[in-house]
Amino acid sequence: MRILLVEDEPEMVSALRAALRRHDMVVDHAGSLLEAEGFVAVDGYDAILLDRQLPDGDGLTLVPKLRDARNTTPVLMLTARGDTADKVDGLDMGADDYLAKPFAFEELLARLRALLRRPAAIETQTIRAGHLSLDVGHREASIRGEPLALPRRELLVLEALMRRTGRMVQREALMEAVFGLDDEIQSNALDTHVSRLRRKLSEADSGVVINGIRGVGYLLRETT
Repeated sequence: MRILLVEDEPEMVSALRAALRRHDMVVDHAGSLLEAEGFVAVDGYDAILLDRQLPDGDGLTLVPKLRDARNTTPVLMLTARGDTADKVDGLDMGADDYLAKPFAFEELLARLRALLRRPAAIETQTIRAGHLSLDVGHREASIRGEPLALPRRELLVLEALMRRTGRMVQREALMEAVFGLDDEIQSNALDTHVSRLRRKLSEADSGVVINGIRGVGYLLRETT
């Protein structure tokens, strides 16, 4: 899951980014409305966490711009304003949910899950190739029904490749799927994750193989 966090409070940003990443989410951070508009113009997100009080204006003004552009990404507003009138304004302008600060992270996570279960966000939850299955919702991979333990980055690589089984996925697209824009990335980080994943799939007789073209990208294809 790729999340855009639009928030300018450093402590809140640090805490939310760390917590979301622990739940296998890729998090991009924008500290202003202008930065957020730039992010959504070039990247697709599964959900947006949007603070109202930003340095360059009310975060809520971003929502009608998204909807006018036919961007249906779920938006969860985060705000210190907890009165009913503010919530009604936010929902009327196109936000999907509203969470007043301070809040428990468990509630934030539950609200995110609820947003992503709505019809506009529903997608096939299990992807299959060869003997391999990936439960996207629960972040679990298995081969012939037996769990395949993979760390977070390798799961993200696997998901990106399985969604385009038999087709080349360019390096840039894989990097976007696996790493956040703020991550410090070594030049060979992606290749290392792919190499480890490839070895595990081979050793487990997964019925798939990962092929690569140096400098271009990778593709996952079935061998069965």
